[in-house]
Formats: sequence, structure tokens, C-alpha cells
Amino acid sequence: MASEHSLDISAKIDLQAFKDAIAQSEKEASGRYDFKGITYEINYREKEKQLILLASSDNKLDALKDIVIAKLIKRGLSSKALEELKTEDASGGARKATYKIVDSIESKEAKKIVAEIKNLKTKASAAIEGDSIRVKSKQIDELQKIMAHIKSMEWEAPLVFDNFR
Repeated sequence: MASEHSLDISAKIDLQAFKDAIAQSEKEASGRYDFKGITYEINYREKEKQLILLASSDNKLDALKDIVIAKLIKRGLSSKALEELKTEDASGGARKATYKIVDSIESKEAKKIVAEIKNLKTKASAAIEGDSIRVKSKQIDELQKIMAHIKSMEWEAPLVFDNFR
């Protein structure tokens, strides 16, 4: 039996599930009646960690975003994985929206999470280790209490709890 248990809090997303969601979004949009005969595009740039949506109007752009978010949620990914950077006019009167893919916790937010864990007054310790937060405790119940508390709060990053040992 382990003398100390641990838990990692991160914002890593499952890239394969994300790619599958994008592929399914493209498939659904191509089959939808309201997208017949109009110009639209779903472009995932893996190296830049960006998703670019292009549609003929703001309404179609919103519909495209709704499709993508629905497919992300269906695969267990948070809608917070997409952060809108800008919406602008594109060529031919189309509209273009650029989204950043959030896959890490910013240091400011990580510090808030660590402070929140310390405010719970448990015997657990929390430390920022690279892109994740490692929480250690001798009791599994404390880790489960911390996990439930952090999940119940609103955070900017799509938090993932893993390596629960």
C-alpha cells in the first residue's frame, strides 16, 4: 500500500479525440441542409494550436461553432478547450473566427488553484510542476474532497484530473 497518494491537475486535452471531433464536425456540416451551397471551412492547425472557422455570415459561423462544441462535448472534451481570439471579415464577404486551443493552465490560474487547495485546510500539499499541479496526501479521501471542490468551481482552463494513485 502506498504511503502517500497523489493526483495531477492539468489542462491537457486528448488530441486524438479533438481531431475526431473536428472530423465529425466537418462531416455533419457537409450533410446539413443549411450549409448546402454556401462557403464554409473548418481548419485545424495543429502546430499553431488554432482552429479557424470560415462561413458566409455571422449566423453560419455561430452554427459552425455550435457543431464543433457539440462534437467536443460528445467526446468528453470541455468547450473551454477553445478560446476565441478574434472574429473578422474574410475575402468574399465571409466571416472568419480564430480560436486558440487551450491545453495548459496559465501560471496565474495555477497559483489560484494551489491557493484554493491550501484554503481547504487539509493535510494535502499542492505544488506546480510544469504544466500541471501535483497534489499529495496520505489519505485518498482528502484527494477526493479536493478534486470535488476544484471541479465545483469555475476555471478558465478545461481542467483534467489524472494520475490518481
